[in-house]
Amino acid sequence: MLRNLVRLHSRVGHALSPPIVCPRSQALKLPLPLLSVNSKYYSIITERKKFYEDVSISHGEAGGMFEINLDQRKLKTPGGKLFTAPNEALAIAVANEWDTQKDTLKFYSMHMTTLCNTALDNPTFRSKDQIITAALKYLETDTICYRVEEPPSLVELQNNEWDPVLNWIEDGYNVVIGSSTNILGPEIPQATMNTFRQHLGSYNFWSLTGLEYVITQLKSVVLAFALIDKHITVEQAVLLSRLEEEFQIGHWGNVEWAHDVDLYELRARTAAGALFVHFSSESSTVKRKLMQD
Repeated sequence: MLRNLVRLHSRVGHALSPPIVCPRSQALKLPLPLLSVNSKYYSIITERKKFYEDVSISHGEAGGMFEINLDQRKLKTPGGKLFTAPNEALAIAVANEWDTQKDTLKFYSMHMTTLCNTALDNPTFRSKDQIITAALKYLETDTICYRVEEPPSLVELQNNEWDPVLNWIEDGYNVVIGSSTNILGPEIPQATMNTFRQHLGSYNFWSLTGLEYVITQLKSVVLAFALIDKHITVEQAVLLSRLEEEFQIGHWGNVEWAHDVDLYELRARTAAGALFVHFSSESSTVKRKLMQD
């Protein structure tokens, strides 16, 4: 699988590995989430001058939670809540985002921090069931379920690269999804929707927040499940989600820097979302301060 796509992608180059970046005000409120929200608590601030030296994590007073400290001050979310992570693994990931900042803090690329903010503040006040319903909407318009009728070379590429993933999820979850060249897409059986709804319901609120984020990045429930279940890698998931675009680039060329930036940013967001899902399911304790010389 993916041999044709990898060869195709090799013609247009590879994105460089991204730096991790990130925060907000002296009150230590965290940056704007990358998830689209409308809330009086959030303002659009993309960068600011770095205002701290040391980053550490500590065990919070609330049982099992971990806090992020910039110098001696505790971080807060954009909504004004104390920033807490449910386990050490996620706290370390967030602390690393803050610790790797240089002179300028770039909020727009702090994906792990952003997802934590979204889970903590829940600025759109959604329940788990509402998040699941929103995520499953993408199954009705799933990227890999829409097929072209021409040109033959693209038809063949879609069949070769998308069918194995589609077959994997249908067999693994015992569901029927299918594909279609109709603009309305395939008709998803209710039994399939029920199976996926039950599966999504097994995730906790934090993990579900991350999984929905991955689905929105890839515009595909199928690819998101395959990624979270470790059936495919981040690189594969992103290339499969951009299959037609990569095909067109392979034929007609591209503006190299623009292609690389788009690809690099999508990889970074998708990888962060996948890590967030896994870290949100972890359980651990803190025994030391981090990022101190």
